[in-house]
Amino acid sequence: MEKRPGLALAFAGQIAGMRIQEALRAQGLKNNHAHVLMLLADQGATGQQALVQTLGVDPSVLVAMLNDLENAGLAERRRDPADRRRHIVEISPRGTQLVTDIYAGIASVEAELFAALDAHEIDVLHKMLIRINATAGDQTCDAANDAP
Repeated sequence: MEKRPGLALAFAGQIAGMRIQEALRAQGLKNNHAHVLMLLADQGATGQQALVQTLGVDPSVLVAMLNDLENAGLAERRRDPADRRRHIVEISPRGTQLVTDIYAGIASVEAELFAALDAHEIDVLHKMLIRINATAGDQTCDAANDAP
C-alpha cells in the first residue's frame, strides 16, 4: 500500500476533532464559541471587526456567536469611547474560568491521543504540523470552522 500522509493526517484530524468537540460539548460549548473565548483570553479586549478578520467568518455569524456568549455571561460587548461606531469585545471573568476548563479538557484529550508517543515525538509532530499551511480561503477549511 502506498504511503498517503495527507490521508493519514485527515483521519487523525477527524479523530482529534471529534474528541475535542466532545470535550467542548462537556463544557456546554460549540467549537466556534470556544475559539472566540480562547482568542479573547489570549488577546484581551478586541475590536469586533478584528475578530471577524481573525476568524474568517461573516460579520453576521460573529454577531450571532457574540450574542450567545453575552447571553451566557461569557463575554461582553461595548462601544469604543473613542469611536462609537466600533464595538470592543472582552471576555468576562466567568468566560476566563471557562477557558481554563477548556484547556484542561483539551489537555486530557491530547494525553489520550498522544499516549503512544514520547515527549520528543510529540514535539516533532507539533513542529511538523505548524509547518503545514492550509490554503487561504479554502472552502473546506471554512466549513470545518463552522462545525458545532
